[in-house]
Amino acid sequence: MKFVKNQPSDDTLDLVCRSCPMHLLEPGDRLKCLKKGQILEVLTDYDGALEDIPEWCKRCGQEFMGVEEDEDCYKLYIKKIK
Repeated sequence: MKFVKNQPSDDTLDLVCRSCPMHLLEPGDRLKCLKKGQILEVLTDYDGALEDIPEWCKRCGQEFMGVEEDEDCYKLYIKKIK
């Protein structure tokens, strides 16, 4: 797991208190709205996302930038490649 700190992002997707599998469905939809090279910050309190989102990025051809632990949630960063 790659940890980052103060990673800038172009957009934020708040999935805190959202049930599975939203952490895998909604980032793909939101990335469609971003330009190549932009970074999406995904906020979640679901521990499973720490493994699921990096794997999803590999399958979908996106770059997982890393994760930052916040007091209330995890912040996962995805760079749009395609």
